[in-house]
Amino acid sequence: MISYDNFINTIKNNRVYINYSRMWPYVKPVWFRALCSMLICIPIGSLDAVIALALKPYMDLVMVEKSIASPWYIPLGIVAFTSIQGGLKYLSAYLSTWVGGKITNGLKFDMFKKLLTLPTSFFDKQNSGDIVFQFNNQADLACNGLLDNLSVFTQRIFSSISLVCVLFYNSWQLALIAVVVLGCAFAPVAKLQKRIKGVMEKTVFADASIITEYNEVFNGNKTITSYNLQRNETNKFFTILQNIFTLRIKMVQKTQWLSPMMHVIVSVGIAAAIGYGSHLIMSGQITSGNFVSFITALILLYTPVKNLGNNLNAVQFSFFSIERIFEVLDSVPEIRDKENAVVMGREHTNIEFKDVWFEYVENVPVLKNINLQIKQGETIALVGNSGGGKTTIVNLLPRFYDIKSGSISIDGIDIRDYTLESLRQNIAVVFQDNFLFSGTIRDNILLGNENATEEQINQAVKMAYLDEFIASLQEGLNTQIGERGILLSGGQKQRVAIARAFLKDAPIIILDEATSALDNKAEAIVQKAIDNLMQDKTVFVIAHRLSTVRNADKIAVINEGQLVELGNHDELMSIENGQYKALYDMQFKKQEISIK
Repeated sequence: MISYDNFINTIKNNRVYINYSRMWPYVKPVWFRALCSMLICIPIGSLDAVIALALKPYMDLVMVEKSIASPWYIPLGIVAFTSIQGGLKYLSAYLSTWVGGKITNGLKFDMFKKLLTLPTSFFDKQNSGDIVFQFNNQADLACNGLLDNLSVFTQRIFSSISLVCVLFYNSWQLALIAVVVLGCAFAPVAKLQKRIKGVMEKTVFADASIITEYNEVFNGNKTITSYNLQRNETNKFFTILQNIFTLRIKMVQKTQWLSPMMHVIVSVGIAAAIGYGSHLIMSGQITSGNFVSFITALILLYTPVKNLGNNLNAVQFSFFSIERIFEVLDSVPEIRDKENAVVMGREHTNIEFKDVWFEYVENVPVLKNINLQIKQGETIALVGNSGGGKTTIVNLLPRFYDIKSGSISIDGIDIRDYTLESLRQNIAVVFQDNFLFSGTIRDNILLGNENATEEQINQAVKMAYLDEFIASLQEGLNTQIGERGILLSGGQKQRVAIARAFLKDAPIIILDEATSALDNKAEAIVQKAIDNLMQDKTVFVIAHRLSTVRNADKIAVINEGQLVELGNHDELMSIENGQYKALYDMQFKKQEISIK
């Protein structure tokens, strides 16, 4: 098992080797069709020998001895067997696609479930392209490419067996030459995997960067347009394409020499067979029919071997993807339930931060010895300069991250001893930039409580001051809001998020600068909605505008990761040269200047 701290290093260094029997749980539900798909490949490959075998009596009896007329059954037999082979190929392709699709969906489903368990720190370190490629595209590469090529290889194995039998049937001497040459052709394949491993890993990350670039252009289109960044983005995209092109060329350099080399080796085998075959014919050891049948079988045997390098890349990528998939599925999330985790109840009496230290980067502390106590129903405001650690403090409560040392407890129980689900069910968060999902307003509000009644929804809408806005819409709550809620204003998004929090009805509320990005009019409406949300709740508020936190029961001043002042507004204002007083006076003077 690997931790997510070492996740990327493990991928790059390839320290984990996957037992491919791990695929069995995904194959098991479809094993019968998978088996049929593979079994069908046996006659498909074996029927390749029919044409070569049929040429011996045709050549001996018709072309050489001219003792009988052209046997009607030979050409008809060839057509019949070829037709059967074609039908079986279609059936095999259909079954392979069906089985591959089912296995791929199973892997993608488990990968998606795993993605939802990953801690916030994982997403902090990843690009969107890396995640899409790792959790979606890898499954396609693992299954589709592998099954298609397994079918091809199965066909070629049994084709080779049947054709080798034809070779020995016609001449064991020539067959020995052919088999030796075939062994020489396969010898370099064993060394190829090590040669292309590093290039394959770099190619995966390069392909992921393409997806990241498209996502950035999609999400940042307004910024790109307003700052005239088209040339900059074009150059960046061109660099990515050049990098991918270079990697593709390296892959060709490391693999495609195999096919021309096999062409040369195979041509040596055919030349040796023709040369020695001529001697055998002249000495009467084999007939002309034997020779023609042998050469036909030899060409049919060697042809797929010459193109082996073209299929090898796909197989290597499939095995590489399978390794990566199970590295993810086997990894253990850093933030998870303990074995004997308890369910947190709705009621609580106090929340305590005791000697809390935290760091995003090792040995670079962001929070230093934080001590706070909050009673049920109290409102605590976290204020201070940007980057001081305010948001980090509230992010620790629902365990978006885990602390390095110290403890955070609710009613004397460390939050790490609660189940994640029950802990987070009792906490509602309203962010500065709340994420809305594509769909309707109703869909997004119902995320707070999927079983809410229509009466509860209407009450949440009213308490969030959304009722007038909803009434102005032709589709009302069923209005589509676009991806990320693009069709709503900032204030409307915030009120939808607040309505969602109302439906959740959690006893602990976190407000992370929920009004800082709004204009005065929108802020006033949203603040009323927040006041409704805060009633009878334990509330953590982060705000830059200190006028909004004057009535908080406690105000904690956080500076450079340390708690420097704690008290209510009046107590903090009474501290001479206090940091809160300095911040408040500075904002008050700015407001006076703006009014003038």
